[in-house]
Amino acid sequence: MKNYELSYLINPELSEEEVKNLSQKITGYIQEEKGTVETLENPVRKRLGYPIKSKGTAYFISLSFYLKVENLASFQEKIKKEPEILRYILVNKKKFKPEAIRRQMRTKNREGSETEKPKEKVELKEIEKKLEEILGE
Repeated sequence: MKNYELSYLINPELSEEEVKNLSQKITGYIQEEKGTVETLENPVRKRLGYPIKSKGTAYFISLSFYLKVENLASFQEKIKKEPEILRYILVNKKKFKPEAIRRQMRTKNREGSETEKPKEKVELKEIEKKLEEILGE
């Protein structure tokens, strides 16, 4: 099972009870496809940056869930058939592995330090000689 996140906008003309019912219907679709809901945020009414289907506001809902890849297409078809959903986005959430990133950064740092040559130390007397040559003293 893969982890997905679904965010969608619902028609603002619906009552809060109808919005909750639609949200439960979407989670029901996930369960019908043998998926599990991880988190579900409460619907929030938001003002849109631009009109979508002639609506200036919409209810915004986001949920995270697990679903088999084979069942994803039929789940998306069910969402597309819902007339009250103005727009949605479904993304595959990748697991964050901080230790793997740290290891990757360490190896990059090591590789970078090996290719750079260490700077040679110059003594003060040599610098003074060069300055005298340049200035002609």
